[in-house]
Amino acid sequence: MTQLYRHGVYRFLLTRQWLLLALLVLVLIPTMVELGFWQLHRHEHKVAQNALISRSLEAEPVPVTSLTSPGHTVPRSDYYRTVTATGTYDTAHQVVVRRRTSTDGRIGVHVLIPLDLKGGGTVLVNRGWLPSGDDQRAFPDVPAVPKGEVTVTGRLKADETTGSSGIKDISDLPDRQVMLINSAQEAKRLSRPVLGGYIEQTAPEPPGDSPELIADPDHDSIGPHMAYAVQWWLFAAGVPVGFVVLARREKRDLLEAAAKAAAGEQEKSEPERPEKPEPATA
Repeated sequence: MTQLYRHGVYRFLLTRQWLLLALLVLVLIPTMVELGFWQLHRHEHKVAQNALISRSLEAEPVPVTSLTSPGHTVPRSDYYRTVTATGTYDTAHQVVVRRRTSTDGRIGVHVLIPLDLKGGGTVLVNRGWLPSGDDQRAFPDVPAVPKGEVTVTGRLKADETTGSSGIKDISDLPDRQVMLINSAQEAKRLSRPVLGGYIEQTAPEPPGDSPELIADPDHDSIGPHMAYAVQWWLFAAGVPVGFVVLARREKRDLLEAAAKAAAGEQEKSEPERPEKPEPATA
């Protein structure tokens, strides 16, 4: 046991097994810290997004032409702004946007129609959600829109792209079906300029609630990202603590094994004492 102390009781830390464990600890700590900051940034983004949506929804409605124009990219600061548009629906070029979910998670389509503005120009209007038919390649039965001049109110949204939405664009779709709501694509199809972005209709409400208007975006919940960040940082703090606990346990086991070995050697080195003869009895 004295020899164990002389050579250093923690020399086992220099063995291959413990060096690999120490290397793993050195990798895990910064990784977990970085994952914590990643979750923190997601939390901050969610808080900022909620504040943006709240401000936009509470703002007074403005004409859509005051915020966008043909070829315009809707900036993030104008997302969800309440806008109005007055004009006439172009029913001949109405399309459906495939693979869209309803509020309760059902798969269907969004109904997208051009609105020719009273003062000139065209803007896309997302009328809402409809269930898909049995044959998804067939154009569904879409409720008719009002004839003549109408005024639509809704939320201004940015054009969808595969990069921003994660939706893969498919080129060989049936007629009057699209995957993305994109003003540039529709302008090419219509052969006329279209205002950048589109309107997500909130009013007027359609008869029979069909199509189903899209609900306001969630802007109250902040998600579990902050809790996840704290969790990752606690893990990062716990890793070196765990390493120390394991090392101390290994030291204790080595000391106990050395003490038992020393005791065994001592017993072997002691000479056997002869048994004392028993006293004679009369």
